[in-house]
Amino acid sequence: MKFFYVYVLRSKARNWWYVGVTADLRKRFHEHNNGKSPSTKGFLPLDLIFYEAYRNLKDAKRREKYLKTSKGKTTLRLMLREYLRA
Repeated sequence: MKFFYVYVLRSKARNWWYVGVTADLRKRFHEHNNGKSPSTKGFLPLDLIFYEAYRNLKDAKRREKYLKTSKGKTTLRLMLREYLRA
C-alpha cells in the first residue's frame, strides 16, 4: 500500500517552518537534516512536528498547497497550539 505524506518541519535554530510532500517520509526527513535540500539547508537542525498520510498524490499536493497559504498556516497553528506553547 503506497502513501504520500504532507509534512511540516520546524527549525530548532530559528522560528521557521517548512511544508512539503513526499512518498518516503523517513528518507526525505534525513535528506532535509543532512543539508541535501536547498530550501531547508540554512535552517538546520529540523524537527518533524506534523504529518498526514494520503493514498493519492494529487490529494496530498492539494493539502500541501493549502497549508502554505495564510489560512493554512493559521489552521496549523490552531491544530498544533499545545505543541507550539511548549
